[in-house]
Amino acid sequence: MTTSSETPVLDTLAAMTLDSIERCGMPEDTLILTRISALVAMDAPAMSYLAHLGPAMESGLTVDQLQDVLVAIAPIVGTARVMSAAAHITEALGFAIAVAETDLGPGA
Repeated sequence: MTTSSETPVLDTLAAMTLDSIERCGMPEDTLILTRISALVAMDAPAMSYLAHLGPAMESGLTVDQLQDVLVAIAPIVGTARVMSAAAHITEALGFAIAVAETDLGPGA
């Protein structure tokens, strides 16, 4: 059965992420940190980070943990990739905030 959505691609990617979390033996926060490390290594765009914001928040991931991962992988992936990731993560957070404000309506 097909469901209708205004964001079918994003919904599919989110579902894949959630399914992976359910099937993986790692603790959720470790899985998300591992995925974020992979996104940094491949210089992923902001939308890739956006797909992981919900699961990251649900797993209780903290900003300190995210920063620790960026520090830990910097010698491997390089400064340019880490700085690019920081910018993409910031962009993804801005997009998520804008969507949340739109969903809350005027005066929110």
